[in-house]
Amino acid sequence: MSGPLVDPLELPEWLRPLVAATADLDPATFRRLSAPGENGRDAAVLVLLGEHATRGPDVLLQLRASGNGAHSGQVAFPGGSAEPGDVGPVDTALREAVEETGLDPAGVRPVALLPRLHIPVSGFHVTPVVAHWERPSKVWAVDPAESAAVARAPLAELADPANRFNLRHPSGFLGPAFALPGMLVWGFTAGVLNLVLDLGGFARPWDATDIRDLDTAWRSVGSVGGEVDG
Repeated sequence: MSGPLVDPLELPEWLRPLVAATADLDPATFRRLSAPGENGRDAAVLVLLGEHATRGPDVLLQLRASGNGAHSGQVAFPGGSAEPGDVGPVDTALREAVEETGLDPAGVRPVALLPRLHIPVSGFHVTPVVAHWERPSKVWAVDPAESAAVARAPLAELADPANRFNLRHPSGFLGPAFALPGMLVWGFTAGVLNLVLDLGGFARPWDATDIRDLDTAWRSVGSVGGEVDG
């Protein structure tokens, strides 16, 4: 089940179009992903959108620690698999975000659910939970075994055509990607961000014929710090 969790008119003007647009979403909107089948483990991620005093609307992202996991070393939204005590995807997304980033959940208001989707490489059924960061708090990479860094990425920079291209992975995957200092965003996370920018009215025309392989894309980014203040 996807759609708004609150009346969009209760939200800041910049966030209203995105939340309103979730009422009519179809899982097919996400390229390279498929609707959940019978097999797979439920999970949720937190698409946490705030507004910086000088940089405008932004989204919280984390760099997962390097390791042997399916998504190790990638930029992602905070989140993870559901646990028995979780009451739905909102609980899962918030719990995982607190564990991974030190986020104060009292300042977070869940506002919409995106369609639950299957991630073939990991076998998870993931529900993206869109939330408004009403009162931003300090966040950091709480567990170095899980997260290497966290950062607030301005939506204006993600939407900048100079930072957008399509990425071709050695596995054959081809999809949207974003390159910011210290952050190469691709795969599921980039697909969700692409949708957020489009539905929220933040997107700008960009060159979809610019296709880069993974190694080339990595060379365009540097390193990112370990914590940020709200």
